Amino acid sequence: MRAGGAVRTAVVIPNWNGARWLEACLDSVAAQTAPPVETVVVDNGSSDDSAVRAATRPGVRVLELGRNTGFATAANRGFAALGSDVEGVALLNPDVVLAPDWLDRTTGALAADPGAAAVACKMVDLADPARLYDTGDLLRRDGACEQRGRFTVDDGRYDEPGQVFASCAGAALYRRAAVDQVGGFEERFFLYLEDVELGLRLRLAGWGCRYEPAVARHAGEGSDVVPLRTVEGWVERNTLLLAARHFPARWLPLVAYRQLAWGWHALRARRLRAHLRGALAALPLLPSMLRERAGLRGAAKLPIADVVPALPLRGFAADRLPVR
Repeated sequence: MRAGGAVRTAVVIPNWNGARWLEACLDSVAAQTAPPVETVVVDNGSSDDSAVRAATRPGVRVLELGRNTGFATAANRGFAALGSDVEGVALLNPDVVLAPDWLDRTTGALAADPGAAAVACKMVDLADPARLYDTGDLLRRDGACEQRGRFTVDDGRYDEPGQVFASCAGAALYRRAAVDQVGGFEERFFLYLEDVELGLRLRLAGWGCRYEPAVARHAGEGSDVVPLRTVEGWVERNTLLLAARHFPARWLPLVAYRQLAWGWHALRARRLRAHLRGALAALPLLPSMLRERAGLRGAAKLPIADVVPALPLRGFAADRLPVR
């Protein structure tokens, strides 16, 4: 069966110790009005029983990776494990609960726009559905990523379909051929901002991203413990890697301004040490990211200045918004 009547779609759920959430996520997938052809849980070496319990469910296949490879690697392995006839991939965090029409609406949006590589949705807070979590991501020239509507009351302003820069991979539908074309998620990012970096490469390749206000309820950081470093540390590390890999030198003053602002904010919030550890963690990968710039630029169909808009500069006190 083709979900949404147009796009043959499977679900991929990267999982790491998601026992608290995964059952409800899988229940919501099973309740879709346009069910997927397959659901794959990619387990990143969980120490709880989430993978074992998922494997007992009809229509669910568990792919055991044996260790925590990170979200980006798990997503790529999930894409690769699907049958060759799968055209769309719904990528979900285990702490997400979908509205019953989510897959029907997102696959319909993807089918209606052949130039779209992905569909972002209306993500709301799991505990308080009247509060927004994400309605599409936006990348700024200072390296900051913003999530539309984050932590604001759902007053209806994001109820119309449209275009956004990129989708949050916590709950998004991807056109498999487009993701394969640009090489999938960047596995060196491990966790956080890998969806924004993929979204940037998709836009540079000429693809768009739709927004469809189908509802996904999201707990946020559902694995309870973020491995290796804090969320802020991962965002800091991967912001620097993204800028080094893609941004032109003329944007460096904007990036430096934002880095100074984030460092100042981290100092005031008494988390400067975690912030600096995140920045230092980027250093070993910066040379390879810089070496890849020319190749990525040469392969792009659009210049980055056409893809990342020139927006008014955010104030110095504006802190980062952690993604997913």
